Amino acid sequence: MELTSNDVVLVTGGASGLGEATVRSVVARGARALIVDLPGDRGVDLAAELGDSVRFVPADVRSAEEVAAAVDHAGEFGVLRAAVTCAGVVNPGRILGKRGVLDLDAYRVVIEINLVGTFNVVRLAAEAMAANEPVDGDRGVVVMTASVAAFDGQIGQAAYASSKGGVVGLTLPAARDLADKGIRVMTIAPGIVDTPMMAGLPDETRTSLEAGVPHPSRLARPEEYALLVNQILANPYLNGEVIRLDGALRMAPR
Repeated sequence: MELTSNDVVLVTGGASGLGEATVRSVVARGARALIVDLPGDRGVDLAAELGDSVRFVPADVRSAEEVAAAVDHAGEFGVLRAAVTCAGVVNPGRILGKRGVLDLDAYRVVIEINLVGTFNVVRLAAEAMAANEPVDGDRGVVVMTASVAAFDGQIGQAAYASSKGGVVGLTLPAARDLADKGIRVMTIAPGIVDTPMMAGLPDETRTSLEAGVPHPSRLARPEEYALLVNQILANPYLNGEVIRLDGALRMAPR
């Protein structure tokens, strides 16, 4: 599906990291992007920088009302053709650690943002896309974000890995559910990405992480995630699958 200047790509977590790279890529392709992220200056500033092709709508992906409002805004901005779910959190902690058992609320918040929040966006975006006229057979495309942790969860990643494993498990049934509506669903499972969070790591730690990636032996770039989003949008036969974007990395236990 080729995006036009009237097509909108809704990107959750769009104010930074993978989401920001996706937003910039959408604009570079001549389409429109709707940044959906928590309230803050990053979303406002990015939308201002990129101009009339971008809007920012503050929302928590866990809120049905706030996400529905963002989807409505996308429909007013243009034709909602794609939704990319990049919003997520990492809250490490062992099930049984030095401070005792992992707090249930700490586990729950990761599941609610990473998995329930993703599903919330998928269901509401799909509802809007179902009314679109088909383009190359598609009414819309959803790209979800998992992680290699879904397959290679490390020590202290019980909450994060299970939330991302849920996204992986959602991919095929969501694609099958939405097939008769002409909506494709794909998931990207990135490895270690050079996001702002990684910028604060000591050089020794960063070097060690890079050495663990077989080829290319470096961290992934957010732009490479955005490139894969573009390829998923463009290829009409990609549906119901999870693609690892990890340089052949397989995470060790710790």
